[in-house]
Amino acid sequence: MVLNPQLVDPTFYIAAFAGGAFGAAIGALPAFIFTGFMVIAGQATASLGLDGAGEGASLTASGFTGYLGFGPVFGPHISFAAGAAAAAYAAKQGYIDDGKNILWAAGTQKTDVLLVGGIFGILGLVGTGLGRTVGIPTDNIALMVFVSALIHRVAFGYSIIGEVTGDGLFDVGPWERDEDEAPGIWLPWQYQWSGVVFIGIIGGILGAAAFQATGSALIGFGISAASLVFLQAGIDNIPVTHHITLPGAVGALGAQAAGYSPAVVLIFGGLFGAFGALMGEICNRVFYMHGKTHVDPPAFGIFLSGFLSAILTAAGVLGTTFWAPVTALGL
Repeated sequence: MVLNPQLVDPTFYIAAFAGGAFGAAIGALPAFIFTGFMVIAGQATASLGLDGAGEGASLTASGFTGYLGFGPVFGPHISFAAGAAAAAYAAKQGYIDDGKNILWAAGTQKTDVLLVGGIFGILGLVGTGLGRTVGIPTDNIALMVFVSALIHRVAFGYSIIGEVTGDGLFDVGPWERDEDEAPGIWLPWQYQWSGVVFIGIIGGILGAAAFQATGSALIGFGISAASLVFLQAGIDNIPVTHHITLPGAVGALGAQAAGYSPAVVLIFGGLFGAFGALMGEICNRVFYMHGKTHVDPPAFGIFLSGFLSAILTAAGVLGTTFWAPVTALGL
């Protein structure tokens, strides 16, 4: 087994520490918005042959997209995950009231918070590198964002699931009735199953269409991530869709490689988008809603969509998968 090159290069560890600390300083969501900007810029330059990584950027961590968007600068497993961990730590220390607040920026006065961010930045680098070394057949960045959140809950003394109210994990009734002990759901405008499925289909088709038009399976993700600048600005009802457009594009990529017609390729995009959306909502109700820190529903939706694409590729339904080789499944 050959280690992922990032695991043996000290420059990545140094940069990941800085990336994690910076993610804590500016806040998890602002850091992720910059991920979107970097991906859009990187894929635009890739179309001109100017990005050294291009379409495989999320795997190689080279070039504009790979290093800036998915590497130690604004890689979600580093900067976003570190920002979420920093908020969890800050709440435990009494610096802020809400450990789920991924809009919160630590600034420069709490160096202990920045140190936590730096440590979780390195954790994200190592976890993703190990996942790629093993060959986990999914988006190891998204997987590590999810795992990092579980780690920060354990490390800072939080419950992994939290206190379950109502009639079980999936019951949002206490929140809808505004009960005193009601858990806080992820997005008040994006939790009803019908709406989640519908935005999933729409966003998945758009992600697939963007792939068809540009050849980039990442451009829809970049647009979705960048659109969260409006959420950061306090505009209500902005849907979160990067766990929809990216799976949609990945499903479309596999369907196109299998030789399906362009219309069927879009249908696969819609189905994958709906799957990513539903998995995100399941994460909201199981891991996010009852807990006191941020466990990212989109990351959950993306890495499970990656597993789905690998399984369907191994079964011959899709022609290829965007992430790690399906041989890692032993199929």
